[in-house]
Amino acid sequence: MKKIISSILLTASLTFAQAETQEKPNFLFIIADDQCWETVGCIGGEVITPSLDRLVDNGVSFRRAYNMGSWTGAICMASRHMFNTGYKVWDCKNLKRGKPKNDSKKPAKKPSTKGIDLPLSWSQHLSKAGYKTYFSGKWHVNSYQPAEVFDVVGTIRGGMPRQTPEGYNRPKDENDKTWLPWDKSKGGFWQGGTHWSEVLRDEAVDFIDTAAKEDDPFFMYIAFNAPHDPRQAPKEFFDMYPIDSIKLPNNFMEAYPYQDKLGRGKDGRDESLVPFPRTEYSVKVNRAEYYALITHMDVQIGKILDALEASGKLDNTYIFYTADHGLAVGHHGFIGKQNLYEHSMGAPLIINGPGLEKGKRITENVYIQDIMPSTLELAGVEVPEKVFFKSLMPLATGETDKGRDHIYGGFLMDQRSILQGDWKLISYPTIPKFRLYNIKNDPDEMNDLAENPEHAGKLQSLKILLVEEMERQNDPLLETYPR
Repeated sequence: MKKIISSILLTASLTFAQAETQEKPNFLFIIADDQCWETVGCIGGEVITPSLDRLVDNGVSFRRAYNMGSWTGAICMASRHMFNTGYKVWDCKNLKRGKPKNDSKKPAKKPSTKGIDLPLSWSQHLSKAGYKTYFSGKWHVNSYQPAEVFDVVGTIRGGMPRQTPEGYNRPKDENDKTWLPWDKSKGGFWQGGTHWSEVLRDEAVDFIDTAAKEDDPFFMYIAFNAPHDPRQAPKEFFDMYPIDSIKLPNNFMEAYPYQDKLGRGKDGRDESLVPFPRTEYSVKVNRAEYYALITHMDVQIGKILDALEASGKLDNTYIFYTADHGLAVGHHGFIGKQNLYEHSMGAPLIINGPGLEKGKRITENVYIQDIMPSTLELAGVEVPEKVFFKSLMPLATGETDKGRDHIYGGFLMDQRSILQGDWKLISYPTIPKFRLYNIKNDPDEMNDLAENPEHAGKLQSLKILLVEEMERQNDPLLETYPR
């Protein structure tokens, strides 16, 4: 009942923005893969992203927007399951799977009969409300197939472009040129001849051109593989980032002290991209390549936004931009996202749309998957009771100034975290070890306060809160978690 009342109030508060047309709003959802919040130019300052800066300037952005975690090293898969169902991370792990596509190389498998019943997907909810739904790009959600849940489907990409052996454990030194990101012979993003981000752009623009001639509201789900490795783009984008101009993260380490004891730690795929121990040069090269691919993606996003404006549909369209999680690329000695630090849990989250204040920045804690029920409420769709996430629109419109009381994080069975206000607890139960940070005073999470007696009370209260939240999250670690 509370969700229904909230939806009614939200619809009323935004009525003035749609009064002239009496149309349902359109939705453009753009999601990147592996993009840390700090790589939006006007936020972090080091990456060139005029298109994302344009979205920040024209709408509402969230500084503390988080992914909840993952049951697998492919954290994007867990994240995108949460986006498409609205369910909590461990409930997504337990979903009954639909029948997979028949791959001639493998025998067909029967659908799972165990676990939680598969709900209507995000796009199916909007389709039932009269929306024409569109998908193109990275899917990586094995519970549904795009053609089953979207009206129009472009090119479907897998979890990541194929990485070649030369793309790992590099660069060993300044003379290591065995792999160059603009070398199209290595495949990856270049497989097929045209960069995947450019193919995605062209398909999105084509759909917008078609939608401009139609009356039905639309929901576009545009999923970039960028800036996931292999970080490849045309050479002119790498020329924007000379190695001597790249700054190391303040919390750069040659190796994280507990990396060998964590699942997907030193032996994880992402971590094997760069040699051990980490060197300043290898991290700078990888960050330069990361930035170049983000800037190349930003150019494609700009062309999609330009097409939307030219179509005449912009004024009645809500644009949501995010990524499925962040990425370390040298922070704390990590390269990947299989950790619970801010750089890996946090992602950009930006909303543009009718009636929203321009340039508004929010520092309250939210989940990135809160985007899903935001669109349902704006479309006048009742949010199902089993949807864990909640609309961002009350925060975006100023109806409230309070975000989540706390943010839960979980990775595999050996990392857990809880963030409440400015205080964050990271737990490694298999070691066992706790780490405690105040992210307001110590945004780079460099000063572990867990053994500081002045903060013993805060440490204990967060330990209790973490266990309580694990219970609410149906966390499979709860039974064996050390108290």
